[in-house]
Amino acid sequence: MSGLLLPKPDAATLAKREEIIADMRIIVPGEGIVEAESGMRAFESDGLTAYRQLPLVVVLPETVAQVSRVLKYCHERNIRVVPRGSGTSLSGGALPLEDAVLLVMSRFNRILEIDLANRAVVAQPGVTNLGITQAVEHEGFYYAPDPSSQIACSIGGNVAENSGGVHCLKYGLTANNILGIQMVLMNGEVIRLGGKHLDSEGYDLLGLMTGSEGLLGVVTEVTVRILKKPETARALLIGFPSSEQAGQCVADIIGAGIIPGGMEMMDRPAIHAAEAFVHAGYPLDVEALLIVELDGPQAEVHHLIERVEAIAHKNGCTTNRISNSDEERLSFWAGRKAAFPAVGRISPDYYCMDGTIPRKELPRVLSGMRELSEKYGLGVANVFHAGDGNLHPLILYDANKPGELERAEAFGADILRLCVNVGGVLTGEHGVGVEKRDLMPEMFSEEDLNQQIRVKCAFDPNHLLNPGKVFPQLHRCAELGRMHIHRGQMPFPDIPRF
Repeated sequence: MSGLLLPKPDAATLAKREEIIADMRIIVPGEGIVEAESGMRAFESDGLTAYRQLPLVVVLPETVAQVSRVLKYCHERNIRVVPRGSGTSLSGGALPLEDAVLLVMSRFNRILEIDLANRAVVAQPGVTNLGITQAVEHEGFYYAPDPSSQIACSIGGNVAENSGGVHCLKYGLTANNILGIQMVLMNGEVIRLGGKHLDSEGYDLLGLMTGSEGLLGVVTEVTVRILKKPETARALLIGFPSSEQAGQCVADIIGAGIIPGGMEMMDRPAIHAAEAFVHAGYPLDVEALLIVELDGPQAEVHHLIERVEAIAHKNGCTTNRISNSDEERLSFWAGRKAAFPAVGRISPDYYCMDGTIPRKELPRVLSGMRELSEKYGLGVANVFHAGDGNLHPLILYDANKPGELERAEAFGADILRLCVNVGGVLTGEHGVGVEKRDLMPEMFSEEDLNQQIRVKCAFDPNHLLNPGKVFPQLHRCAELGRMHIHRGQMPFPDIPRF
């Protein structure tokens, strides 16, 4: 991933920057255009801050008509466009391009409809994930996917990345909780996929769009499924003398047919960092900590707690604490959800990875990561969505020390290769973006990638939407849909790295 390459800037577009900005001001009047370098600095990266790039211009539309006109204008003039939500992506999916319009959807921030009878909410893409739950919680409902960044991340970005969260084990990722979207294609056409009904006829285009990382269209409206708050929810905080024992406990719980509302795991460095940051009452004398939440009818939850306790004791747990109030349960989760910022207290910088493995391979992967940590001379704090095998290793480094960022990137790439080698995948919820783009051949054959690119061509034949993301080293053929992976050197320049 070092020496990141992005599409070579189009000289003709750069030369017409002032003309493009003037035209954008006609389409999006008022304060919807940011052209000064000082203003654009706020948009130069997303959550993957190692890579930064100023865009051609920042455009903040307020209406679907404006989005349509911007995209149609860019399509007719062969101008690239990078869509952006709240910028919390950790894979560089919203990284700007020097010759591209950065289309920021943060002004689409209203909830359009709350339909409790159909258990649905219609929201604009700039509404925060947590904002949807806050809009319906007074009626006893909530929106299930809850990424750690839920206070800031937008629902449109969640659709683009197919975001998950600590409760995705039982309630699913974004793909399992959205019913429909409105989107604008690169040529400016506005279409709808799905709706409030349970299923749509024909091709699953809604499923195709979810997780498409801004390559196929720009989402302008999202219809999500909301759920009734469970009658009872209690969490267990279980400590183990080794990560292997905790991992085996996870496998045994799922193997027993128990599907918790959430099941998370942290290792010693993550535990200590989170406890110092949040003071959630985590035990500090354990090597691994499981948070297991059980929800449903009170009698069922009580029965499942007893079963989980028995499985934990069989696997050698040394501590076990059960929440006795909703406030205590939320405090257990507060430490886990603050794990990423908490690690910032123990290291100048960290690099957050995102791979997914079969649960039974957790001990093997943990052992492999320890060996890689020694190989690269860098520490790692581990946080896992343990129930579904989604790993979030946090590689600790200091960007001020020459070569450490490059070592962190190489370390992360080897972790992802390890995930694929044990039967896993490159990403669970953060997406591919630019971070994992050049690792795609580790998981997919050339024919696999060619087929994926043909889908991209069907929506965006000129590759104007978010180019340089997801697919490694592209070479365009003359025929529509015939794209091949180019194994040679790309004529792409280096992008500034920090």
